[in-house]
Amino acid sequence: MLKKTLVLALLAASSATFAGNWQVKVGVSDIAPSGESNLANGAVKNAQASNEVAFTPSVEYFFGNTPFSAELLLANPVSHDVKSDNLGKIASLKELPPTLTVKYNFKNSTRFTPYVGIGATAFLPWDVKSKLPGAKIGADNAFGVAGQVGVNYKPKDAQNWGLYFDVRYADINTDIKVNGAKVGSLDVNPVVYTVGYSYRF
Repeated sequence: MLKKTLVLALLAASSATFAGNWQVKVGVSDIAPSGESNLANGAVKNAQASNEVAFTPSVEYFFGNTPFSAELLLANPVSHDVKSDNLGKIASLKELPPTLTVKYNFKNSTRFTPYVGIGATAFLPWDVKSKLPGAKIGADNAFGVAGQVGVNYKPKDAQNWGLYFDVRYADINTDIKVNGAKVGSLDVNPVVYTVGYSYRF
């Protein structure tokens, strides 16, 4: 009986500790690479990855009653075409862009909660396909710094759910290889615009 009581007490304490600390966000993002690069000593001019729309869920943890939280952005695999000014479409690839940011939430008396964040992101490419005859193209994993600004809105009658909009920017580039030889780095530097639904437990 004592053992059962202790287990129930621990479960209750755990629930009290973590209640309201987790938030799940389900959004849709426009992933817009903003960088462009010359590759192969200028033979490929202004190469740039294409804009894509993706489903981007995220999980956020709030640190008690502080204004700080940490958010991990996930995504379904994102497909990009890579085009250049002089050669047109030169490659296609798939990638995952997991991004972790530590955020400051500006608490106030309104239903709007603005926030800012800074953290790190990854560019994890695979299934890279060349569109140039006789050329095998590869792209390396890459990591960089990410920033975030946004706002969460909680409607008047909402208990746990809300709506949000945010913008992320990541400073990131990936090394490009043709037939095994490095020909330069492609600046991806994506701007990610996200709108979605949030639910806090």
